[in-house]
Amino acid sequence: MPGSRPLATEADAIAAHGRPVRYWQNEDGTRTLEYSNQPFGHVTLMVTVAASGAVLRQQNALAFENLTRVERGMTREQVSRLLGTHRSVEFFRLSGEEVWDWNIENDGPGIYTYFNVHFIDGRVVRTSRTYIFPHDGPEMGGRSGFPMFPSAPLHPLRPRHLTAAS
Repeated sequence: MPGSRPLATEADAIAAHGRPVRYWQNEDGTRTLEYSNQPFGHVTLMVTVAASGAVLRQQNALAFENLTRVERGMTREQVSRLLGTHRSVEFFRLSGEEVWDWNIENDGPGIYTYFNVHFIDGRVVRTSRTYIFPHDGPEMGGRSGFPMFPSAPLHPLRPRHLTAAS
């Protein structure tokens, strides 16, 4: 996780982060410990350890470089192994899509960014992003890049989003 120290052993990982959300047994005899902080955080730490218990690597599964590894045709299990536990699932009856999402580091104009993986018949068909805005409209100022406007009184006949700043 951001700011976490390098880990030497599986015991170090458990001491630092607690019990993993899941253990993944890998084909090469190693295993991966998954530390997900979904649905609210934007990091999933994957710690791969050798049979001896030595840490071979640790990475944020929700880093941009890893998100780009999701490919058309992957199964649900392959996506879970790659990205870790998802935040939520939505079913869209008309399109036949099952959409999993992960809260990721905000890279957009909103206050949250979700990475979405769309499945049809259990296979990835595409990915997308969703930008979440506060209930009172787009964020002004701050990380969004929009200039900060001074408060303006609302005109009684015009919606708030059409009111010019004074």
